[in-house]
Amino acid sequence: MSRYYAPASDEHRPLTYFNGYGIYAAHLVVIVYCVSMVVTAVLGGMSPLLAWLPYSNRLVLDGQVWRLVTFGLVNPPSIQFGIDMLMIVWFGREVEKRLGWRKFLGLFGGSYVLPPLLLLAVTPWWQFGMAGEIGALAIFVGFAVLYPGVPVFFNLTARWAAVILVGLFSLMALANRDWAWLLAIWIANAYAYSYARYELGHFTLPDLRFWRRRPKLRVLPDLPADERTPRPRARPAAPAEAADVDAILDKIAQSGFASLTPEEKARLEAARADLLQRKGR
Repeated sequence: MSRYYAPASDEHRPLTYFNGYGIYAAHLVVIVYCVSMVVTAVLGGMSPLLAWLPYSNRLVLDGQVWRLVTFGLVNPPSIQFGIDMLMIVWFGREVEKRLGWRKFLGLFGGSYVLPPLLLLAVTPWWQFGMAGEIGALAIFVGFAVLYPGVPVFFNLTARWAAVILVGLFSLMALANRDWAWLLAIWIANAYAYSYARYELGHFTLPDLRFWRRRPKLRVLPDLPADERTPRPRARPAAPAEAADVDAILDKIAQSGFASLTPEEKARLEAARADLLQRKGR
Protein backbone atom coordinates (compact mmCIF):
# COMPACT_ATOMS: atom_id res chain seq x y z
CA MET A 1 0.00 0.00 0.00
CA SER A 2 2.99 2.30 0.19
CA ARG A 3 2.40 3.24 -3.46
CA TYR A 4 -0.48 5.53 -2.42
CA TYR A 5 1.58 8.43 -1.10
CA ALA A 6 5.25 8.89 -0.22
CA PRO A 7 6.16 12.33 1.20
CA ALA A 8 9.79 13.12 1.95
CA SER A 9 9.29 14.66 5.41
CA ASP A 10 10.92 12.94 8.39
CA GLU A 11 7.55 12.68 10.14
CA HIS A 12 6.29 10.43 7.33
CA ARG A 13 9.21 8.03 7.58
CA PRO A 14 9.57 5.12 10.07
CA LEU A 15 10.41 6.06 13.64
CA THR A 16 13.13 3.41 13.72
CA TYR A 17 14.21 0.22 11.96
CA PHE A 18 14.40 -3.39 13.09
CA ASN A 19 16.34 -5.87 10.94
CA GLY A 20 15.87 -3.56 7.97
CA TYR A 21 12.09 -3.17 8.45
CA GLY A 22 10.63 0.23 9.22
CA ILE A 23 8.79 0.60 12.53
CA TYR A 24 5.98 3.16 12.45
CA ALA A 25 3.89 4.59 15.28
CA ALA A 26 1.05 2.31 14.12
CA HIS A 27 3.28 -0.69 14.82
CA LEU A 28 3.99 0.60 18.33
CA VAL A 29 0.25 0.90 19.00
CA VAL A 30 -0.22 -2.71 17.92
CA ILE A 31 2.70 -3.85 20.10
CA VAL A 32 1.14 -2.21 23.16
CA TYR A 33 -2.22 -3.81 22.41
CA CYS A 34 -0.66 -7.25 21.87
CA VAL A 35 1.27 -7.04 25.14
CA SER A 36 -1.98 -6.13 26.93
CA MET A 37 -3.66 -9.15 25.31
CA VAL A 38 -0.93 -11.47 26.60
CA VAL A 39 -1.13 -9.97 30.09
CA THR A 40 -4.92 -10.26 30.08
CA ALA A 41 -4.71 -13.90 29.02
CA VAL A 42 -2.09 -14.75 31.69
CA LEU A 43 -3.84 -12.98 34.56
CA GLY A 44 -7.33 -14.08 33.57
CA GLY A 45 -10.40 -11.95 33.06
CA MET A 46 -11.37 -11.99 36.74
CA SER A 47 -8.00 -10.88 38.11
CA PRO A 48 -8.20 -8.14 40.80
CA LEU A 49 -5.39 -6.31 39.00
CA LEU A 50 -7.46 -5.98 35.83
CA ALA A 51 -10.41 -4.64 37.82
CA TRP A 52 -8.60 -1.31 38.13
CA LEU A 53 -8.38 -0.82 34.37
CA PRO A 54 -11.86 -0.89 32.71
CA TYR A 55 -13.80 2.31 32.13
CA SER A 56 -16.70 3.26 34.36
CA ASN A 57 -18.25 6.70 34.06
CA ARG A 58 -19.28 6.70 37.73
CA LEU A 59 -15.81 5.71 38.95
CA VAL A 60 -14.14 8.29 36.73
CA LEU A 61 -16.24 11.04 38.28
CA ASP A 62 -15.33 9.64 41.69
CA GLY A 63 -11.69 10.41 40.95
CA GLN A 64 -10.34 7.34 39.13
CA VAL A 65 -9.52 9.33 36.01
CA TRP A 66 -6.87 6.85 34.82
CA ARG A 67 -9.72 4.66 33.60
CA LEU A 68 -10.16 7.09 30.68
CA VAL A 69 -6.89 5.68 29.29
CA THR A 70 -6.46 2.19 30.76
CA PHE A 71 -9.77 0.71 29.57
CA GLY A 72 -8.18 -0.27 26.24
CA LEU A 73 -5.56 -2.46 27.95
CA VAL A 74 -8.01 -5.23 28.85
CA ASN A 75 -8.03 -7.44 25.74
CA PRO A 76 -8.93 -11.13 25.94
CA PRO A 77 -7.63 -13.13 22.94
CA SER A 78 -10.12 -13.30 20.08
CA ILE A 79 -10.37 -13.39 16.30
CA GLN A 80 -11.85 -9.91 16.32
CA PHE A 81 -8.84 -8.62 18.23
CA GLY A 82 -6.49 -10.09 15.62
CA ILE A 83 -8.46 -8.52 12.77
CA ASP A 84 -8.36 -5.15 14.49
CA MET A 85 -4.59 -5.38 14.88
CA LEU A 86 -4.18 -6.16 11.19
CA MET A 87 -6.32 -3.14 10.30
CA ILE A 88 -4.19 -0.86 12.46
CA VAL A 89 -0.97 -2.20 10.91
CA TRP A 90 -2.14 -2.05 7.29
CA PHE A 91 -4.27 1.05 7.19
CA GLY A 92 -2.72 2.91 10.11
CA ARG A 93 0.68 2.74 8.45
CA GLU A 94 -0.69 4.33 5.27
CA VAL A 95 -2.47 7.05 7.24
CA GLU A 96 0.78 7.76 9.06
CA LYS A 97 2.73 7.96 5.79
CA ARG A 98 0.23 10.51 4.52
CA LEU A 99 -0.22 12.67 7.63
CA GLY A 100 2.97 12.03 9.60
CA TRP A 101 3.33 10.23 12.92
CA ARG A 102 2.25 13.20 15.05
CA LYS A 103 -1.04 13.68 13.23
CA PHE A 104 -1.58 9.94 13.09
CA LEU A 105 -1.32 9.79 16.88
CA GLY A 106 -3.68 12.77 17.01
CA LEU A 107 -6.25 10.81 14.99
CA PHE A 108 -5.80 7.63 16.99
CA GLY A 109 -5.60 9.35 20.39
CA GLY A 110 -8.71 11.42 19.77
CA SER A 111 -10.76 8.43 18.67
CA TYR A 112 -9.51 6.55 21.75
CA VAL A 113 -10.14 9.18 24.43
CA LEU A 114 -13.14 11.13 23.12
CA PRO A 115 -15.80 8.39 23.48
CA PRO A 116 -15.30 7.75 27.24
CA LEU A 117 -14.71 11.45 27.84
CA LEU A 118 -17.91 12.62 26.16
CA LEU A 119 -19.96 9.81 27.65
CA LEU A 120 -19.33 11.30 31.08
CA ALA A 121 -22.13 13.75 30.27
CA VAL A 122 -24.78 11.02 30.68
CA THR A 123 -23.50 9.80 34.08
CA PRO A 124 -26.39 11.30 36.12
CA TRP A 125 -28.91 9.26 34.13
CA TRP A 126 -26.91 6.30 32.87
CA GLN A 127 -24.02 4.35 34.39
CA PHE A 128 -22.05 1.92 32.27
CA GLY A 129 -18.61 0.40 31.80
CA MET A 130 -16.38 -0.27 28.82
CA ALA A 131 -13.23 -2.31 28.24
CA GLY A 132 -11.15 -3.45 25.28
CA GLU A 133 -9.17 -1.89 22.47
CA ILE A 134 -10.73 0.84 20.41
CA GLY A 135 -9.57 2.81 17.39
CA ALA A 136 -9.08 0.24 14.63
CA LEU A 137 -12.32 1.11 12.84
CA ALA A 138 -11.68 4.83 13.29
CA ILE A 139 -8.25 4.47 11.65
CA PHE A 140 -9.86 2.69 8.72
CA VAL A 141 -12.42 5.51 8.42
CA GLY A 142 -9.53 7.99 8.32
CA PHE A 143 -7.87 5.88 5.60
CA ALA A 144 -11.14 5.85 3.62
CA VAL A 145 -11.29 9.65 3.74
CA LEU A 146 -7.70 9.97 2.53
CA TYR A 147 -8.01 7.27 -0.16
CA PRO A 148 -11.74 6.89 -0.90
CA GLY A 149 -11.34 5.19 -4.28
CA VAL A 150 -8.72 2.60 -3.34
CA PRO A 151 -10.02 -1.02 -3.52
CA VAL A 152 -9.53 -2.81 -0.19
CA PHE A 153 -11.86 -5.82 0.16
CA PHE A 154 -12.80 -7.84 -2.95
CA ASN A 155 -12.44 -4.72 -5.14
CA LEU A 156 -14.74 -2.81 -2.79
CA THR A 157 -13.49 0.76 -2.51
CA ALA A 158 -12.43 2.12 0.86
CA ARG A 159 -15.29 4.63 0.93
CA TRP A 160 -18.03 1.99 0.73
CA ALA A 161 -16.16 -0.48 2.90
CA ALA A 162 -16.06 2.11 5.69
CA VAL A 163 -19.79 2.79 5.34
CA ILE A 164 -20.57 -0.94 5.49
CA LEU A 165 -18.34 -1.60 8.49
CA VAL A 166 -19.65 1.33 10.52
CA GLY A 167 -23.23 0.30 9.70
CA LEU A 168 -22.55 -3.33 10.58
CA PHE A 169 -20.94 -2.55 13.94
CA SER A 170 -23.76 -0.13 14.72
CA LEU A 171 -26.38 -2.79 14.03
CA MET A 172 -24.49 -5.27 16.22
CA ALA A 173 -24.49 -2.80 19.11
CA LEU A 174 -28.14 -2.01 18.51
CA ALA A 175 -29.10 -5.70 18.49
CA ASN A 176 -27.29 -6.23 21.81
CA ARG A 177 -28.82 -3.02 23.22
CA ASP A 178 -25.28 -1.93 24.03
CA TRP A 179 -25.87 1.80 23.92
CA ALA A 180 -22.43 2.67 25.28
CA TRP A 181 -20.75 0.76 22.48
CA LEU A 182 -23.07 2.31 19.90
CA LEU A 183 -22.29 5.85 21.05
CA ALA A 184 -18.57 5.06 21.26
CA ILE A 185 -18.59 3.80 17.66
CA TRP A 186 -20.25 6.93 16.33
CA ILE A 187 -18.17 9.36 18.39
CA ALA A 188 -14.84 7.74 17.44
CA ASN A 189 -15.64 7.46 13.74
CA ALA A 190 -17.17 10.93 13.48
CA TYR A 191 -13.97 12.32 14.98
CA ALA A 192 -11.75 10.32 12.59
CA TYR A 193 -13.85 11.42 9.59
CA SER A 194 -13.72 15.08 10.60
CA TYR A 195 -10.01 14.92 11.48
CA ALA A 196 -9.02 13.45 8.12
CA ARG A 197 -11.16 15.93 6.16
CA TYR A 198 -9.65 18.80 8.13
CA GLU A 199 -6.13 17.60 7.31
CA LEU A 200 -7.10 17.47 3.63
CA GLY A 201 -8.19 21.11 3.86
CA HIS A 202 -11.90 20.49 3.23
CA PHE A 203 -12.83 22.87 6.05
CA THR A 204 -11.18 25.13 8.59
CA LEU A 205 -11.82 25.61 12.29
CA PRO A 206 -13.46 28.85 13.44
CA ASP A 207 -11.37 31.48 15.16
CA LEU A 208 -12.37 31.32 18.84
CA ARG A 209 -10.16 34.18 20.02
CA PHE A 210 -12.98 36.41 21.23
CA TRP A 211 -10.69 38.72 23.21
CA ARG A 212 -7.79 40.29 21.44
CA ARG A 213 -5.20 42.50 23.07
CA ARG A 214 -5.24 45.94 21.58
CA PRO A 215 -1.88 47.44 20.58
CA LYS A 216 -0.53 50.06 22.96
CA LEU A 217 -0.61 53.65 21.79
CA ARG A 218 2.69 55.52 21.89
CA VAL A 219 3.15 59.28 22.15
CA LEU A 220 5.80 60.39 19.70
CA PRO A 221 7.92 63.51 20.37
CA ASP A 222 7.29 66.62 18.37
CA LEU A 223 9.23 66.70 15.14
CA PRO A 224 11.10 69.77 13.90
CA ALA A 225 9.15 72.09 11.69
CA ASP A 226 11.01 71.05 8.57
CA GLU A 227 10.28 67.34 9.28
CA ARG A 228 6.60 67.94 10.05
CA THR A 229 6.13 69.48 6.64
CA PRO A 230 5.40 66.70 4.21
CA ARG A 231 7.79 66.51 1.33
CA PRO A 232 6.30 66.44 -2.13
CA ARG A 233 6.60 63.08 -3.71
CA ALA A 234 8.47 62.74 -6.95
CA ARG A 235 6.06 62.66 -9.80
CA PRO A 236 6.46 59.45 -11.75
CA ALA A 237 6.92 59.79 -15.45
CA ALA A 238 3.72 59.54 -17.39
CA PRO A 239 3.38 56.62 -19.77
CA ALA A 240 3.41 58.99 -22.75
CA GLU A 241 6.65 60.67 -21.62
CA ALA A 242 8.30 57.30 -21.02
CA ALA A 243 7.30 56.20 -24.50
CA ASP A 244 8.84 59.33 -26.00
CA VAL A 245 12.11 58.72 -24.15
CA ASP A 246 12.17 55.11 -25.34
CA ALA A 247 11.66 56.24 -28.91
CA ILE A 248 14.54 58.73 -28.58
CA LEU A 249 16.82 56.02 -27.17
CA ASP A 250 15.91 53.71 -30.04
CA LYS A 251 16.74 56.47 -32.52
CA ILE A 252 20.16 56.95 -30.86
CA ALA A 253 20.83 53.21 -31.07
CA GLN A 254 20.01 53.13 -34.78
CA SER A 255 21.33 56.47 -36.10
CA GLY A 256 23.54 57.91 -33.37
CA PHE A 257 23.22 60.90 -31.05
CA ALA A 258 23.90 63.37 -33.85
CA SER A 259 20.64 62.42 -35.56
CA LEU A 260 18.53 63.94 -32.76
CA THR A 261 16.72 67.23 -33.28
CA PRO A 262 17.17 70.07 -30.72
CA GLU A 263 13.69 69.33 -29.34
CA GLU A 264 14.55 65.63 -28.84
CA LYS A 265 17.84 66.54 -27.14
CA ALA A 266 16.02 68.88 -24.76
CA ARG A 267 13.44 66.20 -23.93
CA LEU A 268 16.16 63.61 -23.28
CA GLU A 269 18.05 66.04 -21.03
CA ALA A 270 14.89 66.83 -19.07
CA ALA A 271 14.24 63.09 -18.54
CA ARG A 272 17.85 62.61 -17.36
CA ALA A 273 17.57 65.50 -14.88
CA ASP A 274 14.27 64.18 -13.55
CA LEU A 275 15.80 60.72 -13.05
CA LEU A 276 18.81 62.14 -11.16
CA GLN A 277 16.49 64.19 -8.96
CA ARG A 278 14.41 61.13 -8.02
CA LYS A 279 17.51 59.11 -7.20
CA GLY A 280 18.81 61.91 -4.96
CA ARG A 281 15.55 61.93 -2.99
